Amino acid sequence: MDDLRALIRDVPDFPAPGIVFKDITPLLGNATAFARSVGLMSEGLRPMEPTCIVGIESRGFIFGALIAVELGLGFVPVRKFGKLPWRTRTLTYDLEYGSDTLEVHEDAVTAGGRVVVVDDVLATGGTAAATVDLIRGAGALVVAVSVLVELEFLGGRSRLDVPVKAVIRYE
Repeated sequence: MDDLRALIRDVPDFPAPGIVFKDITPLLGNATAFARSVGLMSEGLRPMEPTCIVGIESRGFIFGALIAVELGLGFVPVRKFGKLPWRTRTLTYDLEYGSDTLEVHEDAVTAGGRVVVVDDVLATGGTAAATVDLIRGAGALVVAVSVLVELEFLGGRSRLDVPVKAVIRYE
């Protein structure tokens, strides 16, 4: 994974002082690394028999849509409040400082469906956990969460009660 890790740059003090942001933009710009990342994020998902891939706004859309194509599945976007044009299921969740709301079209996942949730980075796990709850609220089973990068030191995995697949981990 060192070749992929080398394409992720640290941006100090973004979006706030003291935070070191993991910028995946250089990796996305390298066709070989990008394709390899999608392949690695897709590995091991087929035996879980997912029926669709759910991507979290916004960079989860990038990876989730390609994983869906790779596995021959449909793609479902989970968006921030007010961005979807039809009837939605919503969930408001707490963040470290404040709250946020996610939504999904009410007919996007079906009861009994088997879902893989995809995002670019797992940090504190708040958004991933909220997405899992939102999808479960529609009656679907979340079989895994797949991310490109996990910031292990922030403990996000501990907020999830489903298998987590991370390609690159920062301790």
